[in-house]
Amino acid sequence: MKIYYLLSGIAAVLLLAAQTGCKNNEPVNPSLPRSTPEAEGVSSEGLMTFLDSAAVSSQEFHSIMVVRHGKVVAEGWWAPYGPDLRHTLYSTSKSFTSTAVGFAVTEKLLSVDDKVISFFPDQLPDTVSLFLAQMTVKDLLSMSAGQEPDPTATIAGSDNDDWVASFLALPVQNEPGSVFLYNSMATFMLSAIVQDVTGEKVIDYLQPRLFEPLGIKGMDWEVSPKGINTGGWGLRLKTDDLAKFGQLLLQKGSWNGKQIIPAEWIEEATTFKIDQAPDAPQDVKDASDWMQGYCYQFWRCRHNAFRADGAYGQYIIVMPDKDAVVAITAESPNMQDEINLVWNYILPSFNDEPLTENTEAADRLKERLESLALPLPGKTPDPPLAGELTGKKFIFKENPQYFTSFSLDFRGDICLLNLGAGDASFTIPLGHGAWVNSETGLSGPNIISKPGALTSNKIAAAYTWTDDSTIEVIMRYIESPHHIKITGRFDGSSADVNVRYSPPPGYDLPPLKATME
Repeated sequence: MKIYYLLSGIAAVLLLAAQTGCKNNEPVNPSLPRSTPEAEGVSSEGLMTFLDSAAVSSQEFHSIMVVRHGKVVAEGWWAPYGPDLRHTLYSTSKSFTSTAVGFAVTEKLLSVDDKVISFFPDQLPDTVSLFLAQMTVKDLLSMSAGQEPDPTATIAGSDNDDWVASFLALPVQNEPGSVFLYNSMATFMLSAIVQDVTGEKVIDYLQPRLFEPLGIKGMDWEVSPKGINTGGWGLRLKTDDLAKFGQLLLQKGSWNGKQIIPAEWIEEATTFKIDQAPDAPQDVKDASDWMQGYCYQFWRCRHNAFRADGAYGQYIIVMPDKDAVVAITAESPNMQDEINLVWNYILPSFNDEPLTENTEAADRLKERLESLALPLPGKTPDPPLAGELTGKKFIFKENPQYFTSFSLDFRGDICLLNLGAGDASFTIPLGHGAWVNSETGLSGPNIISKPGALTSNKIAAAYTWTDDSTIEVIMRYIESPHHIKITGRFDGSSADVNVRYSPPPGYDLPPLKATME
């Protein structure tokens, strides 16, 4: 998948600059009841073992919430992430689009057997092939539209604003319904279909049907150039919201005693529809959570579970056999390794009956969950060079990444980084040995999306000195999985600057050279 690393020119910068101690507080307005692990048959020691194992793994967790018997028994956020923040979900968005389709089917606005071309008579190619004519809503839902390769990057990365027409114009090589191919643009088409039959964007259509009943607020969802929710990506929700959606699925569409979506649809949407790798050896299948079968924008898992699944480890894992839900946000370099930690340590923590109260272990678990934090740049003393650099402006000789200039302004435990990018300038406060939260129009790393998708980004930023002439800056985009690392090495009136974007395994921009103005 083509990756777009974004630096957009957006003029306004909203600085909050409120230094935070990053204490992980309780979620805002939680609607799921809380309980202790042992009361719900969950071992606090087992959950501690998960946290210990996660800490020494290569996975970067941002949040986790464990729900058992409808009650939250463990929840934590790795600072600077917190319970009040949304998180980019990437393809976990697909499961919400699938649910919108389910509501539309329930309201008899469409059928999964409807032909895709029937919704868009004015956007069809001059010649409609046999396979395109056969393509149904169900084929889109089950990732078996028949196109090859996945057209998502081609369409989303083009200058053509009409993604629907672009999708319909592509060849359909395989008979729809016969071959699995992960295709985010197929999910976009589902979003377009829902908007066509309801007259509303998916996010608005879901508002009274899903979001309001579950108490989900503050969400947003990216749109196509024509104003259609992207469907296959682009939704941002809080961790508590993910857990609630998972619990709704576990309860077969029932919430607070009311059936908000038919149980028959939940069953249909979360059960096996197509084999992703029919020719794979059984031992390979047995070791993979990506070869257990695909549903309607959900994945089957091992252990008779199913999940919503987004790039870099955004998970809603529903375990009917254990009456449990695990919600995770992360920036994972290996999503199978990430979910293996759940199977290896959280799954064995579930017991059939309540456990004897273990106050000591429960207290240690609570304390651990409240103190979770990602590595923070150390607070090394500012060298004499810091005073010499304050207020000096550096100009980049060449700026293929759109950076034009930068300056540093050291003010005690805060350093203001001023970045010129394109025709805009951005001021970002950096904490010295502590995260400082702010908002900026400087776009961060993302996949699929183009500049302008988000005009304001919440970040937490900090800096350290790795030696007397080298500063290292970390900017975490705390409503996404990603961050930017900038290293500046100063030598007299010049500086060598390296920029690294975080999406695993990481991406280094070509080195930049800057000279003092």
